[in-house]
Amino acid sequence: MPVDLLRLDLIVPVLMYCALLWWVGRGLSWTARLATAVVTLVLIVCVLLVERGWR
Repeated sequence: MPVDLLRLDLIVPVLMYCALLWWVGRGLSWTARLATAVVTLVLIVCVLLVERGWR
């Protein structure tokens, strides 16, 4: 397995995101959960693009 896939700085935030999404989404409908997941993932991708662009 490549070393890049095992980096904790990528795994830990993904696990925390999944846990937070589950906790927040307990009272939401499936469409609201899906919308929340999509918006959050888009924000994560935007942050990653900005971060990678500055290096």
